[in-house]
Amino acid sequence: MRRLGFAVSATLAMGALLACMAFGLRTQSAAGKAAQSGATAGQVPGAGKAAELAAAVQIEPGALARLLQASKGEKPVVLHVGFKNFYDQARIPGSDYAGPGSKPEGLELLRKRVASLQHQQLIVLYCGCCPWDKCPNAKPAYDALHAMGFTNVKVVHIATDFGTNWLHAGLPVTKGE
Repeated sequence: MRRLGFAVSATLAMGALLACMAFGLRTQSAAGKAAQSGATAGQVPGAGKAAELAAAVQIEPGALARLLQASKGEKPVVLHVGFKNFYDQARIPGSDYAGPGSKPEGLELLRKRVASLQHQQLIVLYCGCCPWDKCPNAKPAYDALHAMGFTNVKVVHIATDFGTNWLHAGLPVTKGE
């Protein structure tokens, strides 16, 4: 089992590195357009990095795991706002895929997913594609929900990547389908 966890974690870490590199390459090649529009090619206008989120809206991985395992109280709606290939490999149990927050089509999928929820519902977003200070998905997804009037949204602070900060920490995962 430990070997399988290492293989999944190594795959997640390599995938995260490649996704961040690809995102960086796209943004560099579109630097002129980005300067004019405030966004990078294929990215949501005005989008920022997860590191720009206030500490008050962040939740640490262990705290979320304890909240999900608690037998009492309302469970949060947990949404993966990163890239589908990462969600398909390993994810937080009970989480739903809601599209990458850095893409307009991802934000549209997120809006559809939350359309029937009460605005006070606790919603927890997570990505884990790359280090927190480089994540292109969490902040735009948070901002979209905030703009829709949701008042109880948290974002999982994944400092390095999902494999390192969730899987290697021994927190529960559901493996790919």
